Amino acid sequence: MSFFNIFSGKKPQAYEEQGDAYGRDELWGNAKVEYERALNRLEKMDPGDGHTVSRIEEKLDRAREALALEHQDNAETLIAGGYGEDARGLLNLALELTRDASLEAVLQKQLADLEKDTPGEWELNGDLPGIDEEIHGMDIPDDESEYFFALCGTLPDDVQMAYLGYGQNFKTGYLALNAGDFETASQYLSLALEDNQDLDTYIPLELATACLNQGERDTAKRLLVPFLKTHPDALPAYQLLCEIYWETGETAQAEELLASVPQDLEASVAVALLQGETFRQAANDSGARSFYIQFMETYGWQEPIARALAEIHEAMGEADDARNIYQAIMDNCRSCRARIDPFIKEKYADLCFSSGSRDTNILELYLSLAQEISGHASVHYDKVSQIYAAQGNQAESKRFRSFAEQLHRKATEDP
Repeated sequence: MSFFNIFSGKKPQAYEEQGDAYGRDELWGNAKVEYERALNRLEKMDPGDGHTVSRIEEKLDRAREALALEHQDNAETLIAGGYGEDARGLLNLALELTRDASLEAVLQKQLADLEKDTPGEWELNGDLPGIDEEIHGMDIPDDESEYFFALCGTLPDDVQMAYLGYGQNFKTGYLALNAGDFETASQYLSLALEDNQDLDTYIPLELATACLNQGERDTAKRLLVPFLKTHPDALPAYQLLCEIYWETGETAQAEELLASVPQDLEASVAVALLQGETFRQAANDSGARSFYIQFMETYGWQEPIARALAEIHEAMGEADDARNIYQAIMDNCRSCRARIDPFIKEKYADLCFSSGSRDTNILELYLSLAQEISGHASVHYDKVSQIYAAQGNQAESKRFRSFAEQLHRKATEDP
């Protein structure tokens, strides 16, 4: 159950990588949430990094489109089974997600066809059918219900149903948490915890997240430690506790915590990344490097682990090893005919350039990156210019240097 990773000290790239991991598992709702959190964190930490913003926004768009198609597919299954009323909610959510004009047209037609079949049974006002609110004790205003259901829709079925049953205070706190209003979230999630005190709930996990984002580490820890005793398979709780231990320099406690994970989580990529980061927090990059290498020798190639390993090689000055890993990631994408993440392509190109490579393959990489990552085009064109100069093509070198200077000047002049 990998969900709700809102860490107070987490970098935008960490949210992005978590979104990438969800995307590889086709958990598009989770991926969408992580990319949105990455952008939110980036806005606070480095709003001028247009390069990274463009990359994450592109990934967010892909996740939204994939999630829209997933909703459409599930809606069609419901329609085939005679559950047209339930299908409408999914089609409406898909319509809100997609920016593809052709898919919008198909969804509009499907909704119109459903309206013909069952006119007037349900207005398209965001009030999702199929859930008996009275049974779940919920009182959800129309203008908030759709977003709440959409958020819950990213969860495993059992967790989703539990969240739908925690009541109005939980719903208000949960929406506030996902909106980044942590003070309001803490207030209402505390009330929800009191409302459901006789139940074994996931509310402590959400409340701990809100507390941690307000710097209340001790309170978050008091919530998470007993929570893990009854929910030892809840990966987010391990992630949150590790974050607390990292911030307080208690890396030994983080190692002890990760040693306690259930056996079926030991091979989890998420746990492996936490273990590797714990080594790094303890200023033991060589330990993290050895751990990641051994993990892949035991469990096979895992791209998130490979990325983390490449970053460690870079930090340790082992540029050749890092470059080889980025090349392997790119080769795997090509063999599967999958799109190569521009971030990986850029990392590989920059390492090759730094090593003195000025061949045509690197030039072509930078030309494509200038199109894929428009916010960084001036830097890419500058390197294209340098490569042409090294190859003796002064005319092209001058032309691309001019492109780079124009883009840089425009970026400097724009408010």
